[in-house]
Amino acid sequence: MRIHVVAPGDTLAGIARRYGVSVARLMADNGIAPDQTLAVGQALIVTLAEEIYEVERGDTLTSISRSLGVTPLTLIQNNPTLTRDPVLRPGQNLTVSFQGEKIRELTLLGFVYPYVDLTVLRSALPFLTYLAVFSYGFRADGTLIVPRDQRLLTEAFRFGTAPVLVLTAITEDGGFSSEKVSAFLRDPALQETVLENLMAVMAEKGYVGMDVDFEYIPGEDAENFLSFLRRASAILGENGFFLSVDLAPKTGGDQVGLLYEAHNYPAIGAIADVLHIMTYEWGYTYGPPMAVAPLDAVRRVLTYGVSVIPPEKILMGIPNYGYDWTLPYERGVTAAENIGNQTAVARAGAYRAEILFSDRAQSPYFRYTRNGRSHEVWFEDVRSIQAKFDLCDELGLRGAFYWNLMRPFRQNWAFISTRYTVEKRLPLRLD
Repeated sequence: MRIHVVAPGDTLAGIARRYGVSVARLMADNGIAPDQTLAVGQALIVTLAEEIYEVERGDTLTSISRSLGVTPLTLIQNNPTLTRDPVLRPGQNLTVSFQGEKIRELTLLGFVYPYVDLTVLRSALPFLTYLAVFSYGFRADGTLIVPRDQRLLTEAFRFGTAPVLVLTAITEDGGFSSEKVSAFLRDPALQETVLENLMAVMAEKGYVGMDVDFEYIPGEDAENFLSFLRRASAILGENGFFLSVDLAPKTGGDQVGLLYEAHNYPAIGAIADVLHIMTYEWGYTYGPPMAVAPLDAVRRVLTYGVSVIPPEKILMGIPNYGYDWTLPYERGVTAAENIGNQTAVARAGAYRAEILFSDRAQSPYFRYTRNGRSHEVWFEDVRSIQAKFDLCDELGLRGAFYWNLMRPFRQNWAFISTRYTVEKRLPLRLD
């Protein structure tokens, strides 16, 4: 795998010739549209094949995998167009393996809303251990607020991705509520009813675990939160499920604020099987322009995390999005536009903006002018993803999770396919 940073005068054809790859592969691995303009400073991932197989008449993924000694999943991961067009054609070239050794096996999870575009979802599922369905909620009488999750589960099972039920205290209009979570945590009878209902749904639908995403918990409910997690862990374990918990990005045990105080890292780490540390949103909708997940800040959080939680329990959060700020930034007035990483790159090309890279944040950014107004955009690319996974490997974390899978990010999946073996708990069901 190589990373090529576009220089003035570069073309896709020229870059492809330089590395001995096809233009089609460059476009597929980087999510480049046919009419898209390259931006100076744009980072491209170049995947370098070690072994290529030419499809013959009558071949199937199963027959090819048997003859070559690889799994059908590996062929799908190494050939991203197969998720969009699984029909094999004589003369078609399939990448069997890439140059270089895989670093290790890791666990990857992605959060998704029920209304995701299935084409986008299918491009991610081959690379995920778990799909976290966002989200299940509850009413005051203990009945569940159930998302329309069946099509997500069907797709997850096809690609051997195990589904995880996400429990939140979000209101029916979609917002996090401190009042609702507090009332829940102070009512053991309500908790028992909710947990009983959840066990039935998880068994019926094939969920393998439950993720608790309770945010903005009042500090006085910290012990109640731990009591609920202990009870949830016991009931889940009795029914053959695991418990994961989402944690705010803390740098110390005494960090104050509504987002942090009830998230007791060592105590929750001792209860839960998996911890999702939400290492993103330094750059956010109403904040000043900056990286969403600057590496120096991410490092501080995870360094604290591994000091009080076994690293093999931790998944690092990765944002699958960026922000576009209109300048000048005015606190309380400016609201950044949330955009996808591929959209950000396309926007830089359309406005002839040069993409820069922050050494401190290890994140790309650029500035451009639209309708007479200056803009600043921060996003993720293969360079920032590589920096994050380097940190993940350095600290020995179990893996990472993506918030969220609603937008395509082909570079990320191409990077994963060349560098890691992804843990899978379920077999493929492609037939």
